[in-house]
Amino acid sequence: ELAKKGILEKYGVRIIGVDINAIERGEDRIIFKETMNKLGIEMPASKPAFSVEEAEKIAAELGYPVVIRPAYTMGGTGGGHVYNVEELRVIAARGITASLIGQILIEESVQGWEELELEVVRDAKNQMITVCFIENVDAMGVHTGDSYCTAPMLTIAPELQKRLQKYSYDIVEAIQVIGGTNIQFAHDPKTGRVVVIEINPRTSRSSALASKATGFPIALISSMLAGGLTLDEIPYWREGTLDKYEPWGEYVVVKFARWAFEKFEGAADKLGTQMRAV
Repeated sequence: ELAKKGILEKYGVRIIGVDINAIERGEDRIIFKETMNKLGIEMPASKPAFSVEEAEKIAAELGYPVVIRPAYTMGGTGGGHVYNVEELRVIAARGITASLIGQILIEESVQGWEELELEVVRDAKNQMITVCFIENVDAMGVHTGDSYCTAPMLTIAPELQKRLQKYSYDIVEAIQVIGGTNIQFAHDPKTGRVVVIEINPRTSRSSALASKATGFPIALISSMLAGGLTLDEIPYWREGTLDKYEPWGEYVVVKFARWAFEKFEGAADKLGTQMRAV
């Protein structure tokens, strides 16, 4: 908000570690979709809406169920799967209220597809490394924060992992994030179709899982990169410098989410696209 009003520019305040435009390219649903179209990376069919009436028309075109994703929220706040027009009216209104810019995306449902994530770190020289490949054991439809996850990927073909890595590098380069980025994909094993669901152009909760799984301190390295260092200047005990990092090690890490619905009076103990895990 301060950046949009020109206040940061007026006083010469610079945000380290991320470019304001990078946040917009990653979090604004319209700009993100335009960026993916330019890269030729498929997304689920979708249209943005700024009112419940608009949302109803778009959902009727796409066909139910649909997913509602508010712009500029964390943990899926305000969004959800909707199966009919009554649910749509409630969740669309909630999503518009939750969004900083009153914008929601109405998106085709890819429920039941495989959900796959990569953690990528990029520096100011556009050097990129993949810290971790994460496979959600639960299919699409439950927020990744609520899913069982494994690191590394256990049932995904190496060719598909390489394809996801190429897509991830193209996305992170286009968004221009310095530091850690989490990229989430859906894969239909029946047809082989891959779509990008969303990215977190910042250190996220998935980054915390990746850090614990691999021992790679994503938040620390992101801070160093934000301060102006580059990957080829940060020592790495295995290969000399971090620009040569590749995932390694004989390990399987499993994340199991924990919930505490009993602590939140009136909260429905039901999982969906909003994260509920504590």
